[in-house]
Amino acid sequence: MKLLRLRITDPAGFRSLPCGFEHHFRTEWSLQDELAQPDGFAPFVCAGPNGSGKSNLLEALAAIFFQLEILRVRRSFLPEVLQNTYQDFAPVAFELDYLIRVPPEYLRPDGPVWARVGVWKNLGESVRFLWGNQADFDTEVYEALKGGHADILLPQYVLGYSSGENEILSLPFFKMRFVQFDEYWNALTRQLSYPGHPETRLAYLDSGFSQAILLCNLLFQNEATLQPFREDVGIEALREFRIIIRRSIPLAPEQLAEFASEDQNQRQSLDDIINSNPALRAEVDDLGNTHCRLNLMQLLEGDEKSSLVVSALKRCATLHYVDEATDTLVLDYWVNDDGATRQAFLENFDGSPLALFQAFQVLLTLNLFAVSDALKADLYRSTSHYASETVPTLASDQRIMRFKFVRFSKQGVAQPMMLKDLSDGEHQLLHSLGLCLLFRETNSLFLLDEPETHFNPDWRANFITRLRQCLHDAGDVGQEMLITTHTPFLISDSKPDKVLVFAKDKTSGAASISHPDYNTLGASINKITMNTFGKRETIGGHAQALLEALRARFEKGTEDKEALIPEIHQQLGDSVEKVLLIKAILDSDQQGNEEVQG
Repeated sequence: MKLLRLRITDPAGFRSLPCGFEHHFRTEWSLQDELAQPDGFAPFVCAGPNGSGKSNLLEALAAIFFQLEILRVRRSFLPEVLQNTYQDFAPVAFELDYLIRVPPEYLRPDGPVWARVGVWKNLGESVRFLWGNQADFDTEVYEALKGGHADILLPQYVLGYSSGENEILSLPFFKMRFVQFDEYWNALTRQLSYPGHPETRLAYLDSGFSQAILLCNLLFQNEATLQPFREDVGIEALREFRIIIRRSIPLAPEQLAEFASEDQNQRQSLDDIINSNPALRAEVDDLGNTHCRLNLMQLLEGDEKSSLVVSALKRCATLHYVDEATDTLVLDYWVNDDGATRQAFLENFDGSPLALFQAFQVLLTLNLFAVSDALKADLYRSTSHYASETVPTLASDQRIMRFKFVRFSKQGVAQPMMLKDLSDGEHQLLHSLGLCLLFRETNSLFLLDEPETHFNPDWRANFITRLRQCLHDAGDVGQEMLITTHTPFLISDSKPDKVLVFAKDKTSGAASISHPDYNTLGASINKITMNTFGKRETIGGHAQALLEALRARFEKGTEDKEALIPEIHQQLGDSVEKVLLIKAILDSDQQGNEEVQG
Protein backbone atom coordinates (compact mmCIF):
# COMPACT_ATOMS: atom_id res chain seq x y z
CA MET A 1 0.00 0.00 0.00
CA LYS A 2 1.13 3.55 -0.74
CA LEU A 3 -0.77 6.53 0.63
CA LEU A 4 -1.10 9.43 -1.79
CA ARG A 5 -3.41 12.11 -0.39
CA LEU A 6 -5.74 12.80 2.53
CA ARG A 7 -8.16 15.71 2.66
CA ILE A 8 -10.61 16.44 5.49
CA THR A 9 -13.83 18.02 4.20
CA ASP A 10 -15.86 17.48 7.37
CA PRO A 11 -17.20 20.98 8.27
CA ALA A 12 -16.25 20.33 11.89
CA GLY A 13 -12.79 19.07 10.96
CA PHE A 14 -11.39 15.99 12.67
CA ARG A 15 -9.73 16.51 16.05
CA SER A 16 -6.94 19.03 15.36
CA LEU A 17 -7.14 18.52 11.57
CA PRO A 18 -9.30 21.43 10.34
CA CYS A 19 -11.84 21.37 7.52
CA GLY A 20 -9.77 21.78 4.37
CA PHE A 21 -6.72 20.03 5.83
CA GLU A 22 -4.89 18.30 3.00
CA HIS A 23 -1.65 16.39 2.86
CA HIS A 24 0.02 14.80 -0.16
CA PHE A 25 2.07 11.86 1.10
CA ARG A 26 3.74 11.52 -2.28
CA THR A 27 4.00 13.80 -5.28
CA GLU A 28 3.48 12.22 -8.70
CA TRP A 29 7.19 12.64 -9.39
CA SER A 30 8.31 11.02 -6.13
CA LEU A 31 5.77 8.21 -6.61
CA GLN A 32 7.08 7.32 -10.06
CA ASP A 33 10.65 7.46 -8.77
CA GLU A 34 9.72 5.17 -5.85
CA LEU A 35 8.00 2.66 -8.12
CA ALA A 36 10.83 2.67 -10.66
CA GLN A 37 13.65 2.41 -8.12
CA PRO A 38 12.42 0.71 -4.93
CA ASP A 39 14.74 1.43 -2.02
CA GLY A 40 13.33 -1.01 0.50
CA PHE A 41 10.86 -0.35 3.27
CA ALA A 42 10.74 3.21 4.61
CA PRO A 43 8.04 4.45 7.03
CA PHE A 44 6.61 7.95 7.29
CA VAL A 45 8.04 9.51 10.44
CA CYS A 46 5.67 11.98 12.10
CA ALA A 47 7.54 14.41 14.36
CA GLY A 48 6.71 17.54 16.29
CA PRO A 49 5.97 18.87 19.78
CA ASN A 50 3.59 17.13 22.16
CA GLY A 51 -0.01 17.87 21.22
CA SER A 52 0.85 19.01 17.68
CA GLY A 53 -1.60 16.62 16.00
CA LYS A 54 0.63 13.68 15.07
CA SER A 55 -1.69 11.07 16.57
CA ASN A 56 -4.72 12.76 15.01
CA LEU A 57 -3.43 11.91 11.53
CA LEU A 58 -3.14 8.25 12.51
CA GLU A 59 -6.59 8.31 14.08
CA ALA A 60 -8.12 9.88 10.97
CA LEU A 61 -6.80 7.03 8.83
CA ALA A 62 -8.00 4.45 11.38
CA ALA A 63 -11.45 6.07 11.52
CA ILE A 64 -11.77 6.07 7.72
CA PHE A 65 -10.83 2.41 7.38
CA PHE A 66 -13.17 1.58 10.26
CA GLN A 67 -16.04 3.00 8.19
CA LEU A 68 -14.89 1.04 5.14
CA GLU A 69 -14.76 -2.17 7.16
CA ILE A 70 -18.28 -1.67 8.52
CA LEU A 71 -19.55 -1.38 4.95
CA ARG A 72 -17.44 -4.28 3.72
CA VAL A 73 -18.72 -6.75 6.33
CA ARG A 74 -22.28 -5.44 6.67
CA ARG A 75 -24.14 -8.33 8.24
CA SER A 76 -27.35 -8.80 10.17
CA PHE A 77 -25.41 -9.31 13.41
CA LEU A 78 -24.16 -5.72 13.40
CA PRO A 79 -26.11 -3.52 15.83
CA GLU A 80 -28.45 -0.88 14.46
CA VAL A 81 -26.04 1.93 15.33
CA LEU A 82 -23.53 0.44 12.88
CA GLN A 83 -26.04 -0.69 10.27
CA ASN A 84 -27.89 2.58 9.81
CA THR A 85 -25.84 5.48 11.15
CA TYR A 86 -22.41 4.81 9.64
CA GLN A 87 -22.75 8.00 7.60
CA ASP A 88 -22.60 9.97 10.86
CA PHE A 89 -19.25 8.53 11.94
CA ALA A 90 -16.43 11.07 12.02
CA PRO A 91 -14.98 12.23 9.79
CA VAL A 92 -18.34 12.68 8.06
CA ALA A 93 -16.63 13.94 4.89
CA PHE A 94 -13.17 13.23 3.50
CA GLU A 95 -11.11 12.26 0.47
CA LEU A 96 -8.40 9.58 0.50
CA ASP A 97 -6.22 8.43 -2.41
CA TYR A 98 -3.79 5.52 -2.31
CA LEU A 99 -2.23 2.69 -4.31
CA ILE A 100 -2.82 -0.95 -3.40
CA ARG A 101 -1.16 -4.06 -4.82
CA VAL A 102 -3.56 -6.22 -6.81
CA PRO A 103 -3.38 -10.03 -6.39
CA PRO A 104 -1.38 -11.73 -9.19
CA GLU A 105 -4.41 -13.55 -10.59
CA TYR A 106 -5.90 -10.22 -11.72
CA LEU A 107 -2.78 -8.88 -13.47
CA ARG A 108 -2.22 -8.60 -17.19
CA PRO A 109 1.15 -9.56 -18.68
CA ASP A 110 3.44 -6.52 -18.48
CA GLY A 111 0.61 -4.56 -16.87
CA PRO A 112 0.68 -2.52 -13.64
CA VAL A 113 0.57 -4.23 -10.25
CA TRP A 114 -0.80 -1.24 -8.34
CA ALA A 115 -4.45 -0.18 -8.38
CA ARG A 116 -5.01 3.57 -7.97
CA VAL A 117 -7.90 3.96 -5.53
CA GLY A 118 -9.89 7.03 -4.60
CA VAL A 119 -12.18 6.89 -1.56
CA TRP A 120 -14.45 9.77 -0.64
CA LYS A 121 -17.43 10.56 1.52
CA ASN A 122 -19.73 13.56 1.21
CA LEU A 123 -21.77 14.98 4.06
CA GLY A 124 -24.77 12.74 4.80
CA GLU A 125 -23.68 10.06 2.34
CA SER A 126 -21.96 6.70 2.40
CA VAL A 127 -18.35 6.06 1.40
CA ARG A 128 -17.66 5.65 -2.31
CA PHE A 129 -14.84 4.10 -4.35
CA LEU A 130 -13.20 5.12 -7.60
CA TRP A 131 -10.71 2.82 -9.29
CA GLY A 132 -8.70 5.18 -11.41
CA ASN A 133 -6.76 2.69 -13.57
CA GLN A 134 -9.33 -0.10 -13.72
CA ALA A 135 -8.94 -0.50 -17.49
CA ASP A 136 -5.35 -1.70 -16.99
CA PHE A 137 -6.48 -4.91 -15.26
CA ASP A 138 -8.39 -8.05 -16.27
CA THR A 139 -12.16 -7.80 -16.59
CA GLU A 140 -12.46 -10.38 -13.78
CA VAL A 141 -11.54 -7.62 -11.39
CA TYR A 142 -14.42 -5.49 -12.63
CA GLU A 143 -16.76 -8.43 -12.07
CA ALA A 144 -15.46 -8.71 -8.51
CA LEU A 145 -16.35 -5.09 -7.91
CA LYS A 146 -19.98 -5.46 -8.95
CA GLY A 147 -20.84 -6.98 -5.58
CA GLY A 148 -19.86 -3.85 -3.69
CA HIS A 149 -16.64 -2.89 -1.96
CA ALA A 150 -14.08 -5.33 -3.32
CA ASP A 151 -11.59 -6.76 -0.87
CA ILE A 152 -8.75 -6.30 -3.35
CA LEU A 153 -9.00 -2.49 -3.15
CA LEU A 154 -8.49 -2.37 0.62
CA PRO A 155 -5.39 -3.13 2.69
CA GLN A 156 -5.39 -6.69 4.00
CA TYR A 157 -5.02 -5.36 7.55
CA VAL A 158 -4.94 -2.02 9.32
CA LEU A 159 -2.87 -2.44 12.47
CA GLY A 160 -2.60 -0.05 15.39
CA TYR A 161 -0.21 0.10 18.32
CA SER A 162 0.42 2.73 20.98
CA SER A 163 3.04 2.54 23.68
CA GLY A 164 1.11 4.89 25.96
CA GLU A 165 -2.43 5.72 26.99
CA ASN A 166 -3.52 7.00 23.60
CA GLU A 167 -7.24 6.31 23.62
CA ILE A 168 -7.65 8.58 20.59
CA LEU A 169 -5.82 6.20 18.27
CA SER A 170 -7.28 3.04 19.80
CA LEU A 171 -10.98 4.01 19.70
CA PRO A 172 -11.82 2.79 16.13
CA PHE A 173 -9.89 -0.44 16.75
CA PHE A 174 -11.52 -0.91 20.13
CA LYS A 175 -14.98 -0.73 18.53
CA MET A 176 -13.89 -3.28 15.94
CA ARG A 177 -13.05 -5.80 18.67
CA PHE A 178 -16.70 -5.86 19.62
CA VAL A 179 -17.68 -6.33 15.99
CA GLN A 180 -15.35 -9.34 15.91
CA PHE A 181 -16.94 -10.69 19.08
CA ASP A 182 -20.44 -10.18 17.67
CA GLU A 183 -19.40 -12.01 14.50
CA TYR A 184 -18.61 -15.15 16.49
CA TRP A 185 -21.52 -14.75 18.90
CA ASN A 186 -23.95 -14.48 15.98
CA ALA A 187 -22.51 -17.62 14.39
CA LEU A 188 -22.89 -19.43 17.72
CA THR A 189 -26.48 -18.34 18.35
CA ARG A 190 -27.60 -19.11 14.78
CA GLN A 191 -25.31 -22.13 14.27
CA LEU A 192 -23.68 -20.62 11.22
CA SER A 193 -20.30 -21.57 9.83
CA TYR A 194 -17.33 -19.67 11.25
CA PRO A 195 -13.98 -19.36 9.45
CA GLY A 196 -11.84 -19.60 12.60
CA HIS A 197 -10.49 -16.08 12.27
CA PRO A 198 -12.00 -12.56 12.41
CA GLU A 199 -13.44 -11.39 9.10
CA THR A 200 -12.74 -7.73 9.86
CA ARG A 201 -9.28 -6.37 9.17
CA LEU A 202 -8.66 -3.76 11.86
CA ALA A 203 -6.61 -4.94 14.82
CA TYR A 204 -5.25 -2.93 17.75
CA LEU A 205 -2.34 -4.94 19.08
CA ASP A 206 -1.89 -3.57 22.57
CA SER A 207 -0.09 -5.21 25.49
CA GLY A 208 -2.90 -7.75 25.85
CA PHE A 209 -1.54 -9.45 22.72
CA SER A 210 2.13 -9.40 23.73
CA GLN A 211 2.30 -13.04 24.77
CA ALA A 212 0.46 -14.17 21.63
CA ILE A 213 2.80 -12.13 19.40
CA LEU A 214 5.93 -13.51 21.06
CA LEU A 215 4.72 -17.13 21.00
CA CYS A 216 3.76 -17.05 17.33
CA ASN A 217 7.14 -15.66 16.31
CA LEU A 218 9.24 -17.96 18.49
CA LEU A 219 7.31 -21.03 17.31
CA PHE A 220 7.41 -20.30 13.57
CA GLN A 221 10.17 -17.88 12.54
CA ASN A 222 13.61 -19.12 11.54
CA GLU A 223 16.91 -18.07 13.09
CA ALA A 224 17.66 -15.37 10.52
CA THR A 225 14.23 -13.75 10.94
CA LEU A 226 14.56 -13.73 14.72
CA GLN A 227 18.02 -12.16 14.64
CA PRO A 228 16.78 -8.79 16.04
CA PHE A 229 15.31 -10.65 19.03
CA ARG A 230 18.65 -12.36 19.59
CA GLU A 231 20.93 -9.35 19.10
CA ASP A 232 18.97 -6.73 21.04
CA VAL A 233 17.07 -8.62 23.75
CA GLY A 234 19.13 -11.81 23.90
CA ILE A 235 16.20 -14.23 23.63
CA GLU A 236 17.45 -17.66 22.65
CA ALA A 237 14.57 -20.16 22.65
CA LEU A 238 11.02 -20.74 23.83
CA ARG A 239 10.89 -23.35 26.60
CA GLU A 240 7.29 -23.79 27.73
CA PHE A 241 3.86 -22.21 27.98
CA ARG A 242 0.33 -23.03 29.05
CA ILE A 243 -3.02 -22.09 27.50
CA ILE A 244 -6.13 -22.15 29.70
CA ILE A 245 -9.54 -22.12 28.00
CA ARG A 246 -12.78 -21.75 29.92
CA ARG A 247 -15.05 -23.76 27.65
CA SER A 248 -18.51 -22.85 28.92
CA ILE A 249 -20.32 -20.06 30.77
CA PRO A 250 -23.73 -19.76 32.47
CA LEU A 251 -26.27 -17.80 30.44
CA ALA A 252 -28.41 -15.04 31.89
CA PRO A 253 -32.09 -15.07 30.78
CA GLU A 254 -31.59 -12.06 28.51
CA GLN A 255 -28.66 -13.82 26.83
CA LEU A 256 -30.65 -17.01 26.38
CA ALA A 257 -33.30 -15.03 24.52
CA GLU A 258 -30.76 -14.39 21.75
CA PHE A 259 -30.78 -18.13 21.00
CA ALA A 260 -34.53 -18.24 20.47
CA SER A 261 -36.03 -18.59 17.01
CA GLU A 262 -36.22 -15.39 14.96
CA ASP A 263 -39.75 -16.37 13.96
CA GLN A 264 -41.95 -14.02 16.00
CA ASN A 265 -44.91 -16.41 15.66
CA GLN A 266 -43.06 -19.31 17.21
CA ARG A 267 -43.14 -19.45 21.01
CA GLN A 268 -40.37 -21.56 22.52
CA SER A 269 -39.95 -22.99 25.98
CA LEU A 270 -36.58 -23.20 27.73
CA ASP A 271 -36.28 -26.84 26.69
CA ASP A 272 -37.12 -25.95 23.09
CA ILE A 273 -34.38 -23.32 22.95
CA ILE A 274 -31.79 -25.62 24.54
CA ASN A 275 -32.67 -28.57 22.29
CA SER A 276 -32.50 -26.41 19.15
CA ASN A 277 -28.84 -25.43 19.61
CA PRO A 278 -26.01 -27.92 20.28
CA ALA A 279 -23.99 -25.20 22.02
CA LEU A 280 -26.55 -25.14 24.88
CA ARG A 281 -27.05 -27.59 27.70
CA ALA A 282 -29.32 -27.65 30.75
CA GLU A 283 -28.09 -27.89 34.33
CA VAL A 284 -30.20 -28.51 37.44
CA ASP A 285 -29.04 -26.95 40.70
CA ASP A 286 -29.48 -28.34 44.22
CA LEU A 287 -32.88 -26.67 44.50
CA GLY A 288 -34.15 -28.32 41.35
CA ASN A 289 -34.01 -25.17 39.22
CA THR A 290 -32.95 -25.52 35.60
CA HIS A 291 -30.22 -23.26 34.26
CA CYS A 292 -28.51 -23.06 30.92
CA ARG A 293 -24.81 -23.19 30.04
CA LEU A 294 -23.27 -22.18 26.74
CA ASN A 295 -20.35 -24.06 25.23
CA LEU A 296 -18.38 -21.12 23.80
CA MET A 297 -16.01 -23.51 22.03
CA GLN A 298 -18.73 -25.31 20.09
CA LEU A 299 -17.66 -23.76 16.74
CA LEU A 300 -13.96 -23.92 17.58
CA GLU A 301 -13.51 -27.45 18.92
CA GLY A 302 -14.23 -30.74 17.13
CA ASP A 303 -12.97 -34.29 17.17
CA GLU A 304 -9.34 -35.37 17.13
CA LYS A 305 -8.99 -34.89 13.36
CA SER A 306 -10.89 -31.62 13.17
CA SER A 307 -9.20 -28.54 11.68
CA LEU A 308 -10.99 -26.28 14.18
CA VAL A 309 -8.58 -24.10 16.15
CA VAL A 310 -9.02 -25.62 19.63
CA SER A 311 -8.69 -29.12 18.21
CA ALA A 312 -5.51 -28.03 16.43
CA LEU A 313 -4.13 -26.56 19.67
CA LYS A 314 -4.83 -29.86 21.45
CA ARG A 315 -2.92 -31.81 18.80
CA CYS A 316 0.09 -29.52 19.30
CA ALA A 317 0.06 -29.82 23.10
CA THR A 318 2.53 -31.97 25.02
CA LEU A 319 -0.40 -32.85 27.28
CA HIS A 320 -3.89 -31.53 27.86
CA TYR A 321 -6.74 -32.24 30.23
CA VAL A 322 -10.15 -30.90 31.25
CA ASP A 323 -10.94 -29.75 34.77
CA GLU A 324 -14.45 -31.17 34.96
CA ALA A 325 -15.44 -29.06 37.98
CA THR A 326 -14.95 -25.79 36.05
CA ASP A 327 -15.17 -27.16 32.47
CA THR A 328 -11.74 -25.68 31.81
CA LEU A 329 -9.37 -27.00 29.17
CA VAL A 330 -5.68 -26.84 30.13
CA LEU A 331 -3.04 -27.26 27.41
CA ASP A 332 0.66 -27.54 28.31
CA TYR A 333 3.47 -27.14 25.80
CA TRP A 334 7.07 -28.10 26.41
CA VAL A 335 9.34 -26.88 23.64
CA ASN A 336 12.40 -29.15 23.44
CA ASP A 337 15.40 -28.95 21.15
CA ASP A 338 14.11 -31.83 19.01
CA GLY A 339 11.68 -29.43 17.32
CA ALA A 340 8.62 -31.68 17.74
CA THR A 341 6.42 -28.97 19.23
CA ARG A 342 7.36 -26.46 16.53
CA GLN A 343 6.73 -29.05 13.83
CA ALA A 344 3.30 -29.79 15.28
CA PHE A 345 2.34 -26.11 15.07
CA LEU A 346 3.69 -25.86 11.52
CA GLU A 347 1.57 -28.83 10.44
CA ASN A 348 -1.62 -27.75 12.20
CA PHE A 349 -1.56 -24.04 11.32
CA ASP A 350 -0.53 -24.16 7.67
CA GLY A 351 3.05 -23.20 8.45
CA SER A 352 1.87 -19.66 9.18
CA PRO A 353 2.52 -17.67 12.37
CA LEU A 354 -0.31 -15.37 11.32
CA ALA A 355 -2.78 -18.27 11.22
CA LEU A 356 -1.88 -19.17 14.81
CA PHE A 357 -2.09 -15.54 15.88
CA GLN A 358 -5.58 -15.20 14.42
CA ALA A 359 -6.65 -18.30 16.34
CA PHE A 360 -5.37 -16.65 19.53
CA GLN A 361 -7.11 -13.43 18.48
CA VAL A 362 -10.49 -15.17 18.28
CA LEU A 363 -10.04 -16.81 21.68
CA LEU A 364 -8.86 -13.60 23.37
CA THR A 365 -11.77 -11.67 21.86
CA LEU A 366 -14.17 -14.03 23.66
CA ASN A 367 -13.05 -12.38 26.90
CA LEU A 368 -15.52 -9.62 25.98
CA PHE A 369 -18.47 -11.96 26.68
CA ALA A 370 -19.40 -10.10 29.89
CA VAL A 371 -20.07 -6.78 28.12
CA SER A 372 -23.80 -6.07 27.82
CA ASP A 373 -25.51 -5.09 24.57
CA ALA A 374 -26.40 -1.71 26.09
CA LEU A 375 -22.76 -0.97 26.92
CA LYS A 376 -21.65 -2.09 23.46
CA ALA A 377 -24.18 0.24 21.84
CA ASP A 378 -22.80 3.13 23.91
CA LEU A 379 -19.26 2.22 22.90
CA TYR A 380 -20.14 2.15 19.20
CA ARG A 381 -21.45 5.71 19.48
CA SER A 382 -18.67 6.94 21.72
CA THR A 383 -16.10 9.57 20.83
CA SER A 384 -14.71 9.55 24.39
CA HIS A 385 -11.02 9.25 25.12
CA TYR A 386 -11.93 6.94 28.01
CA ALA A 387 -14.18 4.44 26.23
CA SER A 388 -12.09 1.41 27.17
CA GLU A 389 -12.35 2.26 30.88
CA THR A 390 -16.08 1.51 30.80
CA VAL A 391 -15.45 -2.14 29.90
CA PRO A 392 -15.21 -4.40 32.95
CA THR A 393 -11.88 -6.10 33.56
CA LEU A 394 -12.33 -9.79 34.31
CA ALA A 395 -10.42 -11.66 36.98
CA SER A 396 -7.99 -14.11 35.44
CA ASP A 397 -10.09 -17.17 36.30
CA GLN A 398 -13.15 -15.58 34.69
CA ARG A 399 -11.50 -15.05 31.31
CA ILE A 400 -12.31 -17.39 28.46
CA MET A 401 -8.69 -17.64 27.32
CA ARG A 402 -5.37 -16.77 28.97
CA PHE A 403 -1.71 -17.69 28.82
CA LYS A 404 0.43 -18.83 31.75
CA PHE A 405 4.04 -19.82 32.30
CA VAL A 406 5.37 -18.42 29.01
CA ARG A 407 9.07 -19.08 29.61
CA PHE A 408 12.10 -18.68 27.35
CA SER A 409 15.86 -18.78 27.71
CA LYS A 410 17.88 -15.58 27.54
CA GLN A 411 21.58 -14.99 27.04
CA GLY A 412 23.43 -14.54 30.32
CA VAL A 413 20.51 -15.75 32.46
CA ALA A 414 20.76 -19.18 34.06
CA GLN A 415 17.04 -19.94 34.46
CA PRO A 416 14.22 -19.51 31.90
CA MET A 417 12.50 -16.12 32.09
CA MET A 418 8.91 -14.96 31.70
CA LEU A 419 7.77 -12.03 29.58
CA LYS A 420 6.98 -9.97 32.68
CA ASP A 421 10.59 -10.36 33.81
CA LEU A 422 11.78 -8.19 30.91
CA SER A 423 12.26 -4.44 31.10
CA ASP A 424 9.74 -2.05 29.54
CA GLY A 425 12.13 -1.41 26.66
CA GLU A 426 12.71 -5.11 25.96
CA HIS A 427 8.98 -5.77 26.14
CA GLN A 428 8.26 -2.89 23.73
CA LEU A 429 10.92 -3.94 21.22
CA LEU A 430 9.67 -7.54 21.09
CA HIS A 431 6.09 -6.30 20.70
CA SER A 432 6.66 -3.70 17.96
CA LEU A 433 9.04 -5.83 15.88
CA GLY A 434 7.01 -8.96 16.55
CA LEU A 435 3.80 -7.54 15.10
CA CYS A 436 5.75 -6.48 12.00
CA LEU A 437 7.08 -10.01 11.56
CA LEU A 438 3.60 -11.51 11.89
CA PHE A 439 2.17 -9.35 9.10
CA ARG A 440 5.25 -9.08 6.90
CA GLU A 441 3.68 -11.13 4.07
CA THR A 442 0.57 -8.93 3.85
CA ASN A 443 -0.40 -5.67 2.15
CA SER A 444 -1.08 -3.80 5.37
CA LEU A 445 -1.17 -0.33 6.89
CA PHE A 446 0.70 0.02 10.20
CA LEU A 447 -0.18 2.93 12.51
CA LEU A 448 2.38 3.01 15.34
CA ASP A 449 2.14 5.72 17.98
CA GLU A 450 5.52 6.30 19.65
CA PRO A 451 6.60 2.64 19.57
CA GLU A 452 10.13 3.43 20.86
CA THR A 453 9.43 5.48 23.99
CA HIS A 454 11.16 2.99 26.33
CA PHE A 455 14.15 2.28 24.07
CA ASN A 456 17.71 3.14 25.02
CA PRO A 457 19.59 5.47 22.60
CA ASP A 458 21.23 2.56 20.75
CA TRP A 459 17.90 0.85 20.07
CA ARG A 460 16.37 4.14 18.93
CA ALA A 461 19.27 4.70 16.56
CA ASN A 462 18.76 1.20 15.07
CA PHE A 463 14.95 1.08 15.05
CA ILE A 464 14.51 1.95 11.36
CA THR A 465 17.14 -0.65 10.50
CA ARG A 466 15.22 -3.26 12.52
CA LEU A 467 11.97 -2.34 10.78
CA ARG A 468 13.63 -2.72 7.39
CA GLN A 469 14.82 -6.18 8.45
CA CYS A 470 11.31 -7.18 9.50
CA LEU A 471 9.39 -5.69 6.55
CA HIS A 472 11.09 -6.45 3.27
CA ASP A 473 8.52 -4.65 1.04
CA ALA A 474 9.17 -6.91 -1.92
CA GLY A 475 7.44 -9.47 -4.10
CA ASP A 476 3.65 -9.44 -3.95
CA VAL A 477 3.40 -7.41 -0.76
CA GLY A 478 3.80 -3.74 0.05
CA GLN A 479 3.36 -2.32 3.54
CA GLU A 480 2.81 1.27 4.55
CA MET A 481 3.69 2.58 8.00
CA LEU A 482 3.23 5.82 9.90
CA ILE A 483 5.21 6.28 13.12
CA THR A 484 4.84 9.16 15.54
CA THR A 485 7.99 9.98 17.48
CA HIS A 486 9.94 12.52 19.48
CA THR A 487 13.34 10.97 18.82
CA PRO A 488 15.68 12.52 16.22
CA PHE A 489 17.24 9.13 15.46
CA LEU A 490 14.26 8.02 13.36
CA ILE A 491 14.46 11.26 11.37
CA SER A 492 18.20 10.78 10.78
CA ASP A 493 17.41 7.43 9.11
CA SER A 494 14.71 8.91 6.84
CA LYS A 495 14.68 11.01 3.68
CA PRO A 496 13.01 14.44 3.95
CA ASP A 497 9.96 13.37 1.90
CA LYS A 498 9.27 10.66 4.51
CA VAL A 499 9.47 13.06 7.47
CA LEU A 500 6.24 14.88 8.39
CA VAL A 501 6.81 17.79 10.76
CA PHE A 502 3.67 18.80 12.66
CA ALA A 503 2.88 22.23 14.06
CA LYS A 504 -0.26 23.53 15.76
CA ASP A 505 -1.60 27.06 15.46
CA LYS A 506 -1.66 28.57 18.94
CA THR A 507 -4.86 30.51 18.24
CA SER A 508 -7.04 28.08 16.29
CA GLY A 509 -5.46 24.81 17.47
CA ALA A 510 -5.35 23.60 13.85
CA ALA A 511 -2.56 21.21 12.88
CA SER A 512 -0.41 21.58 9.78
CA ILE A 513 2.30 19.44 8.17
CA SER A 514 5.54 20.41 6.44
CA HIS A 515 8.71 18.66 5.32
CA PRO A 516 12.19 19.56 6.63
CA ASP A 517 14.02 22.07 4.44
CA TYR A 518 17.30 20.15 4.78
CA ASN A 519 18.52 16.64 4.00
CA THR A 520 17.52 14.62 7.06
CA LEU A 521 19.05 11.31 5.96
CA GLY A 522 22.32 11.06 7.86
CA ALA A 523 21.89 14.45 9.54
CA SER A 524 23.36 14.77 13.02
CA ILE A 525 21.14 14.47 16.05
CA ASN A 526 22.09 18.02 17.11
CA LYS A 527 21.03 19.45 13.75
CA ILE A 528 17.70 17.60 13.80
CA THR A 529 17.07 18.62 17.41
CA MET A 530 17.64 22.28 16.54
CA ASN A 531 15.97 22.41 13.11
CA THR A 532 12.99 20.11 13.62
CA PHE A 533 12.29 20.21 17.35
CA GLY A 534 13.44 23.81 17.97
CA LYS A 535 15.77 22.81 20.78
CA ARG A 536 19.08 24.66 20.36
CA GLU A 537 20.66 23.63 23.65
CA THR A 538 22.54 20.34 23.75
CA ILE A 539 22.43 20.05 27.55
CA GLY A 540 19.63 19.65 30.08
CA GLY A 541 17.60 22.51 31.45
CA HIS A 542 19.10 22.40 34.95
CA ALA A 543 22.65 22.33 33.59
CA GLN A 544 21.77 25.19 31.24
CA ALA A 545 20.59 27.25 34.22
CA LEU A 546 23.87 26.61 36.07
CA LEU A 547 25.83 27.62 32.98
CA GLU A 548 23.83 30.84 32.56
CA ALA A 549 24.46 31.71 36.21
CA LEU A 550 28.21 31.28 35.64
CA ARG A 551 27.96 33.34 32.47
CA ALA A 552 26.18 36.12 34.38
CA ARG A 553 28.97 36.21 36.96
CA PHE A 554 31.56 36.49 34.19
CA GLU A 555 29.66 39.25 32.37
CA LYS A 556 29.27 41.20 35.61
CA GLY A 557 33.03 41.77 35.41
CA THR A 558 33.83 41.42 39.13
CA GLU A 559 34.90 37.75 39.09
CA ASP A 560 38.47 36.48 39.04
CA LYS A 561 38.51 34.85 35.60
CA GLU A 562 41.40 32.51 36.43
CA ALA A 563 39.36 31.14 39.35
CA LEU A 564 36.07 31.05 37.40
CA ILE A 565 37.31 28.71 34.66
CA PRO A 566 38.30 25.88 37.07
CA GLU A 567 34.93 26.32 38.79
CA ILE A 568 33.18 25.87 35.43
CA HIS A 569 35.19 22.69 34.78
CA GLN A 570 34.34 21.41 38.24
CA GLN A 571 30.58 22.01 37.97
CA LEU A 572 29.88 21.09 34.35
CA GLY A 573 30.77 18.22 32.04
CA ASP A 574 31.96 18.62 28.49
CA SER A 575 29.55 20.30 26.09
CA VAL A 576 29.51 22.82 23.25
CA GLU A 577 27.91 25.34 25.58
CA LYS A 578 30.72 25.02 28.13
CA VAL A 579 33.40 25.37 25.46
CA LEU A 580 31.77 28.53 24.12
CA LEU A 581 31.57 30.07 27.60
CA ILE A 582 35.22 29.36 28.37
CA LYS A 583 36.20 30.68 24.95
CA ALA A 584 34.32 33.89 25.68
CA ILE A 585 36.23 34.27 28.98
CA LEU A 586 39.60 33.64 27.32
CA ASP A 587 38.80 35.99 24.45
CA SER A 588 37.93 38.73 26.92
CA ASP A 589 41.34 38.30 28.57
CA GLN A 590 43.07 38.56 25.19
CA GLN A 591 41.06 41.64 24.29
CA GLY A 592 41.98 43.24 27.63
CA ASN A 593 45.68 42.55 27.07
CA GLU A 594 45.55 44.14 23.61
CA GLU A 595 43.91 47.25 25.03
CA VAL A 596 46.66 47.57 27.70
CA GLN A 597 49.41 47.16 25.08
CA GLY A 598 47.71 49.73 22.85
